[in-house]
Amino acid sequence: MKRILTTTVAASALALMIGMASTNVQAEQLDPNAKPGGEIVITYKDDVATLDPAIGYDWQNWSMIKSLFDGLMDYEAGTTTLRPDMAESYEISPDGQTFTFKLRKGVKFHNGREMTAEDVKYSIERVVNPATQSPGQGFFGSIKGYEEAAAGKADGLSGITVVDPLTVKFELTRPDATFLHVMAINFSHVVPKEEVEKYGADFGKHPVGTGAFKLAEWTLGQRVVFEKNPDYWNTGLPYLNKITFEIGQEPIVALLRLQKGEIDVPGDGIPPAKFQEVMSDPAQKARVVEGGQLHTGYVTMNVNIPPFDNVKVRQAVNMAINKDRIVQLINNRAVPANQPLPPSMPGYAKDYKGYPYDAAKAKELLAEAGHADGFETDLYVMNTDPNPRIAQGIQQDLAAIGIKANIQALAQANVIAAGGEKEGAPMIWSGGMAWIADFPDPSNFYGPILGCGGAVPGGWNWSWYCNEDLDKKAAEADSIVDPAKADERYKMWSDIYVKIMEDAPWAPVFNEQRFTMKSPRMGGADNLYVDPVHIPVNYDHVYVNDVQ
Repeated sequence: MKRILTTTVAASALALMIGMASTNVQAEQLDPNAKPGGEIVITYKDDVATLDPAIGYDWQNWSMIKSLFDGLMDYEAGTTTLRPDMAESYEISPDGQTFTFKLRKGVKFHNGREMTAEDVKYSIERVVNPATQSPGQGFFGSIKGYEEAAAGKADGLSGITVVDPLTVKFELTRPDATFLHVMAINFSHVVPKEEVEKYGADFGKHPVGTGAFKLAEWTLGQRVVFEKNPDYWNTGLPYLNKITFEIGQEPIVALLRLQKGEIDVPGDGIPPAKFQEVMSDPAQKARVVEGGQLHTGYVTMNVNIPPFDNVKVRQAVNMAINKDRIVQLINNRAVPANQPLPPSMPGYAKDYKGYPYDAAKAKELLAEAGHADGFETDLYVMNTDPNPRIAQGIQQDLAAIGIKANIQALAQANVIAAGGEKEGAPMIWSGGMAWIADFPDPSNFYGPILGCGGAVPGGWNWSWYCNEDLDKKAAEADSIVDPAKADERYKMWSDIYVKIMEDAPWAPVFNEQRFTMKSPRMGGADNLYVDPVHIPVNYDHVYVNDVQ
């Protein structure tokens, strides 16, 4: 997920308040410079696993799925600002536990049938149904009846009511400030029951949605072709007539083809081995688009394993790492981090300075912790480049203050398994496995990786840090559903992350930047190519400039 998403809290709150009344977002979405028509070619090394919104959960298929399907909510193109999508309007009850959505009339599936509230109910219940085996099941945990439905003990969710064909109501077990974000993720996209039943497990290969494009061809291992949906409810979109995704293209070959004008976007980005060459060539650099991601790379320290059970040791590690040098190791494809949240995330503490790089002070802290002569430990890392190189840089920094960190470079699955054991891995470099937000809300960086709920066997809280007071504050923050209090809620989350940094279970190292390229004929704002939510590209809003 990426940048140009300078979303102010005020703008977010305004967008939500507008959503309580009938809102038509079509006019503000259309680009006056867009030229309708034409087609583009995008390359990928690997085939797409699925185009089923209930199943797809990777960076490659999410933006493709978004172009085929819609949800009740979405984000302004290229930003993290929420807006109604297939919902014409919505209302939130005073207690923050009931969300009622009024649907747009006349929205049609690709098969020609009109979408109704029954389809919304079916689609969400399908994701929660354990038979679907959806990785998104847990996102709907606040809806009444979730526990029974998720366990297969109920056919549906008691908290979803079809009020009339164009109105659907969600009743929650608790106030949930993230619920509108949940209604915008791919798992909430609406599917037609008859098509799912027709294709069964193969629905992901025969997707039918309401989106701006529809599937025209899928030749496994060769190409996936999208064509413009002539009945798309948002008149004027998409601009393109056709998108061809060519499969099986090595990234370096894709770059060469881009240089020759044969393709328009290399889907896998700029090959690391060619990055410096591209950035040093003015002609190629002019086609590069850079944006921030909702991502943080960090070193975890297991608070159950001595000496990392001592906060001064953890603080010393934070001060020992030369983040600027680490960023240079990856050709400046990131910016130094000082807290768990990335800069583009609402709730980021802009005034927080973090731990400075200060090896002398780090040594003092180690001495105060009783480790004046240092100590020996293990640093786990995924064995895929550039992660071992990054780990070696961290290893050198730690050696400078007396910490001998033995690098354990293992397959991703083995690193994850070690992190999920209470006393498994003393330190882990998260690279290749680092957290990228599911949606642009500060809460999404807490529960699974820093909250008590994630500090369980097999969990993703590899520091095993559990602060019950912060868990309570997190729950309190997420109970603030009133859009007018968005400033207050984000400030609460900001304070939570600053407190976490005082306890220092992590050493945040960098926030990765995303770099992609586009052909000279491609039009549309740069943020569409590094969209913070519809990664990697917001296909609905890009266009070509050479349409005749």
